[in-house]
Amino acid sequence: MQGGEEFMSTSNFFKHWPTVLLGVIVAVVLFMAIVTYQVNQNECAVITTLGRIEQVSPEPGLHLRWPYPFQRIYKFDRRTRCFEGNAGKLEESTTADGQNILIGIFVNYRISNPELFFTSFERISEAEKQLNNWMRDSRNATFGRYRFSQIINTDPQKMKLGAIQDEILKELVERAAPFGLEIQSVGINTINVPTTISEEVFKRMIQERKVVAQDYLSRGAQEASDIRTKAEQSRAEILTNAEATAKSIRAEGDAEAAKYYEVFKENPELAVFLRKLDSLRRIMKGRTTLVLDTNAAPFDLLKPGAEKLKPVVGPVAR
Repeated sequence: MQGGEEFMSTSNFFKHWPTVLLGVIVAVVLFMAIVTYQVNQNECAVITTLGRIEQVSPEPGLHLRWPYPFQRIYKFDRRTRCFEGNAGKLEESTTADGQNILIGIFVNYRISNPELFFTSFERISEAEKQLNNWMRDSRNATFGRYRFSQIINTDPQKMKLGAIQDEILKELVERAAPFGLEIQSVGINTINVPTTISEEVFKRMIQERKVVAQDYLSRGAQEASDIRTKAEQSRAEILTNAEATAKSIRAEGDAEAAKYYEVFKENPELAVFLRKLDSLRRIMKGRTTLVLDTNAAPFDLLKPGAEKLKPVVGPVAR
């Protein structure tokens, strides 16, 4: 009878062994989850034993631990975070000349010292709450040292946004370092003006553009005047030279003509004869048919017997 009961117990065990094995596996997994923890490559960790810091930033991988509540594991992301502020992302600030502007900034930061960070804040949310206050104070103080025209201007040379960012960065780095935070960069992502002064800003910008446009127009008019003056001077010089050249040529022509006139005075008949020949040469240059009175000069040379009227040709100056 007892042997039968033992056989039945053994058979029941083998019948339910998958369930038992699954229970053992689950128990082992739960036990490992209780006594181990894992640190990823992009994480840092702080391990406390009974509330005291035991270890900081262990190597990435799987590690053993005492079960809760003896040991607690605090893990933080070591990568760079971009933070724009969790309250008052866009707030009104006052410039050095009393103008109101709306400014929004952001910071890139990372946890550089997990132990200092843990003892100061313990959680990212608390750290960013404090960082938001630092950002507000630095932003208002820095923008308050600059004039409105150094922040918003149509001339890039007059804007000081780079210097403002550098000053905010320097101040935040000094304030965050004792708390285990490294501020890597600061940027301005929003600049706006309240509606109460936007019209004045636009009027000022329009006036500045008009001044620039007037400057271009004045310089253009001056250059045009210079070009016209140079052109008039060149024209006067060219005309003067042309008149001088014409007078010189005319004088030379008059001198040459005077030589022929002297010859013509010695023999007027020769002069008349040459003029008539020249006129015939011009008139009869092409194939032309003319019906004219031969009594009219210079066609009187075509009359019969005209060849007997040979002019007395004197010496010709050459």
